[in-house]
Amino acid sequence: MSSGRFGPVELRRAMAAPRPAAGLTSEWRLVDGLRTHTRRSADPGTGAPPVVLVHGLAVSHRYLTPLAVALASTHPVYVPDLPGFGLTEHPEGAYDVQRHAEHLAAWLAAYRLPPVCLLGHSFGAEVAAALAATRPEAVRALVLAGPTSDPAARSHRAQLGRWLLDALGEAPLQAPILGRDIWNARPWRVLATLSHSLRNTIESDLVQITAPTLVVAGERDPVVPAQWRAQAVRLVPDANLVVVPGASHNVATTAPTAVADAIHKFLAAHCALTDR
Repeated sequence: MSSGRFGPVELRRAMAAPRPAAGLTSEWRLVDGLRTHTRRSADPGTGAPPVVLVHGLAVSHRYLTPLAVALASTHPVYVPDLPGFGLTEHPEGAYDVQRHAEHLAAWLAAYRLPPVCLLGHSFGAEVAAALAATRPEAVRALVLAGPTSDPAARSHRAQLGRWLLDALGEAPLQAPILGRDIWNARPWRVLATLSHSLRNTIESDLVQITAPTLVVAGERDPVVPAQWRAQAVRLVPDANLVVVPGASHNVATTAPTAVADAIHKFLAAHCALTDR
């Protein structure tokens, strides 16, 4: 059983781009020579910092749509598609974590955003951690949702096994999104990106992060088990952990309200501290 609802309405919203849906619109900008797609909300005028959502290795902005909608009433929300994924242009080859982080830094510069709340999910958490470690001035606060990869399972066989186990607990209507995203990216790119993830030691970035950090994980996430998420929290100098009851790996998709609530509380505490 999945922890949250992901039904036909959520599926239609997720698959809508480039058409407007649920207050989200699409746009493209040239970033480092690539036509880069971003799904974004309007600025609600609250003065809250922008939230940038970074997707995982086989997917795109689509599966982060529920969380984007949940956050859009209080924050300007941006969900870029990484190079080669979703509706962004395909580069030659598959980018590794550092090159994705460099592209994301160029994307932030193209949008001229102030320091953001940066959320990365799964492989996107690796990209977000790399950016926060190397460009601390760009990241006001960091959220690592289901961060990969567990050092105890850093092999193709182990990771694929955990993903298959996770699929048993996910909302079935996510399958059309995954199919579309793999088609857009091409299976070879997904596999190459997995290889980059397995070679990336996120631990070396976690210890360099200076931004206040929130680690979010689903209680029933086999990809990010309790021992690894606890280790990730210990490695970051200023981090807290929120575990969403009943959720699996795609916690941002199936439990967006719980994740948005955790982000709101985290940012409220952070702003209260930094504004003193």
